Amino acid sequence: MRISRMAAVAASAALAVSMAACGDSGGDGSGSENPDVATPSFEAGTTMAELSEAGTMTVGTKFDQPGFGKLGLDGEPAGFDVEIAKLIAAELGIAADDIEYVEAPSAVREELLEQDRVDIVVATYTINPARKERIDFAGPYYVAGQHIMVRADDDSITGPESFEAGDKKICSVQGSTPAENIQEYLADAGEQLVLFDIYEKCVDALRGGQVDAVTTDNVILLGFIADNEGEFKLAGEQFTEEPYGIGVKKGDDAFRDFINDTLEKIYEDGSYAAAWESTAGEFDDNTPTGPAVDRY
Repeated sequence: MRISRMAAVAASAALAVSMAACGDSGGDGSGSENPDVATPSFEAGTTMAELSEAGTMTVGTKFDQPGFGKLGLDGEPAGFDVEIAKLIAAELGIAADDIEYVEAPSAVREELLEQDRVDIVVATYTINPARKERIDFAGPYYVAGQHIMVRADDDSITGPESFEAGDKKICSVQGSTPAENIQEYLADAGEQLVLFDIYEKCVDALRGGQVDAVTTDNVILLGFIADNEGEFKLAGEQFTEEPYGIGVKKGDDAFRDFINDTLEKIYEDGSYAAAWESTAGEFDDNTPTGPAVDRY
């Protein structure tokens, strides 16, 4: 399997790091067996026909999120998002080994699609109106909720309201929905909100005491907790709902419809549940049934 890191991604990540203080894993799993590959036929000129004929596709995903997309010691990403990408590729007649993965940090996901650097983005990608101005979404295929992670011995933080006094720092990722959501609870976002390009740097900052908490979606934080046994815990309850969608290029309605059809198929045939149980389900046994897709 080929793995590439685009120069544009690296440059954007470097900019994010300069802004401020913002794995083979026990929670990732190796994923399900390679899905059965279809032998489909598509209308000429569609994205589906082009990808199927090429026999390969490029997927933007995360490389640092246990359970959803994390680069393992074998150099390949693993997780629920990766399995969803494999299932979509299989419906195009593309084998799992013929998928090329590109790291897609939060801040550059739209850019990757707009510049044709990837065919789809499956990267814990919350659907929201601002993003839909630039790209389109299939799905949602999962609904997460924003939560807060703290050090295991810290009982002073009980939810986002604990940051209203202005004396605590919280870390998230540049360009992410959690980074935007938490700001309404901060007395001074410039002083309290620490941004990095990837969440692992937030986890390191929490471990080292540079920040008091990390915020992102609950299932991602559960992965970090599972990977770092005894070090961290969740504080309070989730305080948002985050519908994850699959990003496609703006205006490609036929491709979006195809992916939505595929999602509905895998909800029914059991492969969606199997993908969850072999990845994120290793630390969250509440297997989702798959939310209704939005065919806007």
